[in-house]
Amino acid sequence: MNKRKIWPYAVIFLSFFNALLIGSMLGLALSATKNIENIENFTEFETALPTRITDINGELITEFSSDEKREIIALDDLPQLMKDALITREDHIFYEHPGFSTKALFRAVFGVLTRSSLGGGSTLTQQIAGTLYCDRTEISAKRKLKELWWAIQMERRFSKNEIMELYMNKIYFGGGTYGVNAACKYYFGHGPMEITPAEAAILVIQLSNPVYYNPFEHPNRAQQRQISVLNAMVEEGYITKQESEDSFEEYWGSFDYTRTSTSAYDMRTDEAPWFSEYVRRELSGMLYGSNDLYSGGFVVNTTLNLSHQREAEKIMHEYINYANDRYRDSMAVKDRDAFKKYTPFSELCMLVFNLPDLHVNDQRAKNTVIKKYRTDINPIIDLVALMNGMESLKTNIVTKGNALIRENDEKTTIEGTMISVQNSTGYINALVGGSKYDQQNQFIRAVQAKLQPGSTIKPLYYSAAIDSRQYTWSTIVSDTPVVFHKEDGSPYIPQDFKGVWEGDVEIWYALAHSMNVPSLKVLDSIGFSAAISRTSALYGIPQKELDERNFEPVYPFGLGVCSVRPIEVAKAFSTIANNGYEVVPIAIRTVEDQNGNIILNPEKDAKIALKAKGSAAQVISHQTAFIMQEMLKQTVDSGTLRFGSDWESTAYCLNERRGKGNKFRFTDSQTGQTFLMPAAGKTGTTQNWADAWTVGFTPYYTSVFWFGFDRPGQSLGLRLTGSTLAGVAWGDFMNYIHEGLRWKAFNNDIPEGVVKYDVCTKSGGLITPECGDHKITAYYLAGTEPGELCTYHTNNTANMIGITRLQIEGMQAGYQFQFEAGEELGYDIDFLNYDLTSAERASSYEGDLSEESEDADLMYNWLLQ
Repeated sequence: MNKRKIWPYAVIFLSFFNALLIGSMLGLALSATKNIENIENFTEFETALPTRITDINGELITEFSSDEKREIIALDDLPQLMKDALITREDHIFYEHPGFSTKALFRAVFGVLTRSSLGGGSTLTQQIAGTLYCDRTEISAKRKLKELWWAIQMERRFSKNEIMELYMNKIYFGGGTYGVNAACKYYFGHGPMEITPAEAAILVIQLSNPVYYNPFEHPNRAQQRQISVLNAMVEEGYITKQESEDSFEEYWGSFDYTRTSTSAYDMRTDEAPWFSEYVRRELSGMLYGSNDLYSGGFVVNTTLNLSHQREAEKIMHEYINYANDRYRDSMAVKDRDAFKKYTPFSELCMLVFNLPDLHVNDQRAKNTVIKKYRTDINPIIDLVALMNGMESLKTNIVTKGNALIRENDEKTTIEGTMISVQNSTGYINALVGGSKYDQQNQFIRAVQAKLQPGSTIKPLYYSAAIDSRQYTWSTIVSDTPVVFHKEDGSPYIPQDFKGVWEGDVEIWYALAHSMNVPSLKVLDSIGFSAAISRTSALYGIPQKELDERNFEPVYPFGLGVCSVRPIEVAKAFSTIANNGYEVVPIAIRTVEDQNGNIILNPEKDAKIALKAKGSAAQVISHQTAFIMQEMLKQTVDSGTLRFGSDWESTAYCLNERRGKGNKFRFTDSQTGQTFLMPAAGKTGTTQNWADAWTVGFTPYYTSVFWFGFDRPGQSLGLRLTGSTLAGVAWGDFMNYIHEGLRWKAFNNDIPEGVVKYDVCTKSGGLITPECGDHKITAYYLAGTEPGELCTYHTNNTANMIGITRLQIEGMQAGYQFQFEAGEELGYDIDFLNYDLTSAERASSYEGDLSEESEDADLMYNWLLQ
């Protein structure tokens, strides 16, 4: 009875409590809404906290800030075309819904549950509400509910056109730009009033993922999504099919493919623009939510050494200018000779035999016109457009004219790039992407350009040859003309540099002097499969990319006819310098939020990933890496890098003496003693002398230098090669970054399983007194060392034959010792004169066993290890 009387009161109490709770929550929400309404002005934005980029020593490189890349524009000043494209792509019922679409919400939820891509569920109002009032880096249902709430409040307060205007000025379009005005100038070089249907489509597809659909970074992806937007605009009746096709063709017909992944920071102070732009792109793929990078107030701790970077930029500037001066001089002489000697004869043949293709004055006329346009016409048109506000004049004439000039310059202007990596950590300590970082030159060649590596590829498959045990340091290979046969039976006849043949040479010599024929014989012996497997592993190129990079089983592959990035070359050689253990080049160590908390740790992630690889992280064995280090030292000591390692080379190129003797000779600041820092490397010059490479390393750093043309087809000539251009710049830079460092060896001891012998540089056999100065210290995998005396110098003695036999027998028994050339052999039979008691003999043996012998290390048995 009492229970029946109580329940009505309980219902009344719960109803009142719920009403009070809901009312309180609604009141708080409305209060928050009112407070925001009172303080907000959607045409004025608070100053965002910039993201600071610092170097390895904490020195400021630059700051990324969003405000400097936002330009407000009124909705009435926006072309209808841009509004139509936006509504078509993002929210075709924008002017009908109350701030949200129930159908879109259910579609998005169903897509999440089924893990399928069915499109987003947010309207334009929800997107701008999330940008203004929520943290879009948060991926949760709570954030979605907050977006929905604020979207409804915005629809209650603002008109549709006001919301559209707010969206057009506030939303992020990629490349560090906020708002359609700044985005148009960034992507297209003009304001929004001149936007075309194709350009509008490019802008709206950036909204979903500006990194993935960046037209400069991924033009094919952008094209596909752009076509879908244009087709939708045609279906909606906003444009005609013909307008769509014409606009598409015009956009891609004049598209600047060299402006890959540029950014909008031309006016900011930047101590290392090439490097900071690379960091910006890396961060864009790491941080969720586009606002974070430009307004989150992060501190990005990088690997760059600003001192090294400044020197690298200075050196690259000097040698790019030097190369272009030499190139223009040589081309001027060739052109003068050609026009003087051959043009009249060609013109005569053209007239007599009616051969219009022989007409050569067209090229001379084209060059004259381009020069006239560049110096006289272009500045006048630019000035008229600026004074009269005629952006269309600048867009239609100046921009297209400049594009033609750039295309011509890319064919005739030498560019360059470099990257330097610390071997022990993978830290990128310096990076220069090209001649000068500006609006027209933001292609970071060090990490983006896919170039033929030329002869720098040879050491990588030589390491596979050492592993195969078919080849050793002193294996003899003939450097003579040879005909290889392709799979179809057709001949392939390689040539050596300048067509010089040297006959029988040892492997180390062939590598140090970059001989083509001996290298291809090595490749032919070990097989294409082993060579491709080893080179791709050292470069870090995944299997799926090998075909598009031209890693094919053909003989030109052995001369570097494939595609690699300079950063991949640095990775390969720093791995060799790191005793075969994989090196992963990194630019970002950690990212901290504005409170100093580490939110990203790429360095730690890289270490964890390497550890997870287990034994696979040891790309080549320590023993093979050691032998390659020692072999590549010969390139610096006596091969193609000897010139660049001497200060005379700098004086020759720059006409300025900056030092004397070897660039790797330093003075120890603590002891005052001079020493030579161990250095090794390889030069490379591609077919037709189109690219000049040098990659070299010390126990501390690996640095890569490249010079060449952005558009293939031209030749640097015989005077600008890997040895005489890139090698000289490499030597200058390596000298600077090693100043003040102490002497360091690649290895403190010879690795177990490697043996050392002095051999003849002519025959590869063990050294004899008759070999004289033809001597080199060579290193072998145990069991592959030479077993015969030098046969080239035939005047051998019985004494040396005995020494050789003892060495061979000792090695087979597991002992490692050597006799010096000329050392006399004899018999010790003094024991026959001994008259010792048994106790004395025992005492004598105990003394022999207990005392440390001077030759203990020579009698060490590596087989018992």
